[in-house]
Amino acid sequence: MLIGITGTDGAGKGAVVSFLVEQEGFVHYSARAIWEEEFVKRGIESSRANMRLVANELRAKHGNDFLVKYYLQKMKEESVAKAVIESIRTTAEADTLRENKGILLAVDADKKTRFKRIKGRQSSSDKVTYKEFIAHEKLEMNDPDPNGMQKARVMEMADYTIMNNGTMGELKKEIGNFLQSINHD
Repeated sequence: MLIGITGTDGAGKGAVVSFLVEQEGFVHYSARAIWEEEFVKRGIESSRANMRLVANELRAKHGNDFLVKYYLQKMKEESVAKAVIESIRTTAEADTLRENKGILLAVDADKKTRFKRIKGRQSSSDKVTYKEFIAHEKLEMNDPDPNGMQKARVMEMADYTIMNNGTMGELKKEIGNFLQSINHD
């Protein structure tokens, strides 16, 4: 089984991935891991802006579905039967995921809740003001770069959407509902 996760920053994609890994035995493949590796190679700062630029460059070089193809190959090499790819950001990634019988799950929450969450997790890409957070999101929802993120369209393509404005318990219940819905198809 292959699940791709898309969604807005701070919505809870990582919490969904953690649940799938810890409770359901999925192997986690992360977009961030690829971008962070590139930061180290290039000797550049890990930041939200650099993440977007590096991701766009890699998609321009390897195709807009690079992330999914890269991890499909790893799944094959590692004989992985259940995987979750975190963060599907382009329509080409979503299309390639589906062509390989993957399911696309979107996770979202209201902006103020998400901003509070990213400030709490304090990752290198989350050191932003609310104004910067909103500006990054606006760009990432429909990046004018042809190799850029298209989060809004990708989220519209999702097979299932979880609105995560509540507690961790409520999120786990929603993940259970999602898993139940895909196991009955």
